[in-house]
Formats: sequence, C-alpha cells, structure tokens
Amino acid sequence: MAEEKIDIFIHADGRVEIQVCGVKGEKCLEVTKAVEEALGGKVLREVTSEMYEEPKTTETDKQKLGY
Repeated sequence: MAEEKIDIFIHADGRVEIQVCGVKGEKCLEVTKAVEEALGGKVLREVTSEMYEEPKTTETDKQKLGY
C-alpha cells in the first residue's frame, strides 16, 4: 500500500496549499475537510490526477460493504 501523506503549506501572502499524496479518488476531499473547515473554507482547491483514479478495495473493504 502506498504511503498516504498530507502536506500543508502557508505562503507568505496567506494562501494555504494542501497537497494530498497516496489517496485515490474523492477520499482526498474527506481527509482535508477538517483542515479546510478550520480555515473557514479559505483554501484554494486544485486536484491532481490521483483524484480521478479508482481507489483499491481490499477484501476487508468488500466485506464491510457487503460484497
């Protein structure tokens, strides 16, 4: 499994940049939600190609989903 990592950069002009690596699909939006809310939603969102990749499901995930 690839390492999941979140990097947060606060630029000198006050811009906040959040980079999520190793998280496939729209789950990246879930993992950054709390940070974005804490900042009052003032985060410019720019998605990477990983957001459009299908997340890998494990057998445990399939059992939880009832497959």
